[in-house]
Amino acid sequence: MAAIDVLLSLAIPALILVHLLVAPYTKVEESFNIQATHDILVYGTPTKNVHQRLSSQYDHFDFPGAVPRTFIGPVLLAGIGQPIIALVGFQYAQLIVRGLLGLFNAAALLVFKRNVESAFGRSTARWYALLQLSQFHVIFYASRTLPNMFAFGLTTLAFSQLVGHPNERIQVWRYRLAIGTLTMATAVFRSELAILLIAITLYGLANSHISLGVVIPTFLLFFTTSLLLSVPIDSYFWQKPLWPELWGFYYNAILGSSSEWGVSPWHYYFTSALPKILMNPLSTAILIPFAIWNPGTRKQAQPLVIPSLLFVAIYSFQPHKEARFIFYVAPPLTAAAALAANYIFTRRAKSVAFLLASVVIAGSVLVSFGVSTAMLVISSLNYPGGEALSEIRKLVTSSSSPDLQTVTIHTDVLSCMTGVTLFGQHPYPPNDPRPANEITFNYDKTEDEQTLRNPSFWEKFDYVLAEDPRKVIGPWETIGVVEGFAGIELIRPSAPSKDDVESGQDRVFGRGTLVRKVKDATKKLTGGWWIGPRMEPKIHLLRKMREGEARRAVTQ
Repeated sequence: MAAIDVLLSLAIPALILVHLLVAPYTKVEESFNIQATHDILVYGTPTKNVHQRLSSQYDHFDFPGAVPRTFIGPVLLAGIGQPIIALVGFQYAQLIVRGLLGLFNAAALLVFKRNVESAFGRSTARWYALLQLSQFHVIFYASRTLPNMFAFGLTTLAFSQLVGHPNERIQVWRYRLAIGTLTMATAVFRSELAILLIAITLYGLANSHISLGVVIPTFLLFFTTSLLLSVPIDSYFWQKPLWPELWGFYYNAILGSSSEWGVSPWHYYFTSALPKILMNPLSTAILIPFAIWNPGTRKQAQPLVIPSLLFVAIYSFQPHKEARFIFYVAPPLTAAAALAANYIFTRRAKSVAFLLASVVIAGSVLVSFGVSTAMLVISSLNYPGGEALSEIRKLVTSSSSPDLQTVTIHTDVLSCMTGVTLFGQHPYPPNDPRPANEITFNYDKTEDEQTLRNPSFWEKFDYVLAEDPRKVIGPWETIGVVEGFAGIELIRPSAPSKDDVESGQDRVFGRGTLVRKVKDATKKLTGGWWIGPRMEPKIHLLRKMREGEARRAVTQ
């Protein structure tokens, strides 16, 4: 294997881990799996007084979400991650478990790349790697504990089996593996993948790759195995008979309740989501259509493109749409684009048209890398809750008196939605030995509006993380603010500075300080020009004022 191939292969897991380190916090969509992994690591799986211990310790009994989710992903992350965490320290636990998920998805992408190389040649695999690496969404989300990303590795492995093989017997076996893997992904992680399973099965039957005699036994075997895994494990953790994905299917498909989270037009996936996911505009506009139209690549591209687009088309009938719901089709469609890119590039010496097209394709990959990097920087600014939690712990620890033993903090809704997790709240397990002067942090996540309007509710807190400090009742001092991304701004030399006004002249914590430093340095170099992230206050860090401080504040 040439050095370039080794580097491209290593770049996939390396870039996923870089994205993890640059944006280490999570959002509300990832909360169930990350909190469940924490609880398994910290509290274990009791065999006595099971209901009492689970209901009193595990987060999902207090915050169950719209529909119950499977614990299989968290069980695997906790089980594999536990010895690594014991070695390096629990304070790195969130990074480790997310890193494990990212590496699993990286391994699936590498299997896909290897099969592309075996079927289509090394140069096509190189183009696939370059196009895949320059896509922001797959690389960024690969380590995020969304149910979709637990399923993503399985769907990628399934698609890797659809890459053509000259041996008909092996090809039938590969289809069997693809159907089995997709069945498991559907039954355990995401019920809507039944659409992709049907699309791949219909394509295989229509092209005589498989028969019903292969499909039905394979489906039944993997479906039964999946139920035997999911139902006992999830019934244990939820403490009631449960198959989570049946609940999810009923909630989303039968009741149509997912529409409460927003509705998008039928064409959203094709006109907006797919171009964003594939990143390179040439992939959607030229390369994939060319791969299907060109006789030299059509046969190889069809098994990858047709089932993928059929899945997206059928899924478009669901009113609620999000780009992450169709991440699964990124690898096969990227492979089709790589087929076209390689076909054009290998003929660059034959005509000026092929040469120009090759230059444009190569340039588009470089531009996509640049855009993807910019998106990573911007996305890392969207987690003010995680930054605020980290900063408040540092402030309390560094400025506390020796006799301070316990601190109680209230985190509001926006904080919890943008990075506050149990891993961040408790970087050390409760049973671990600690220094005698170690402060104990207690947290509250009350959301009930009526309770929040009660003045006595706020008396028990020492600190508050709040989006709107005016809603926090009582004598509180703003000790700082964490800023977050609020769009792209263009500042001309003649424009007045709005930094002090926007921040309320409060001390800025987190990445907002870094953005300001880069902004100031850039304006000095460019004579006052700046184009980049616009930051605005998101989370205010509030400290309860002591009685004497409150009295002085009133008289001033």
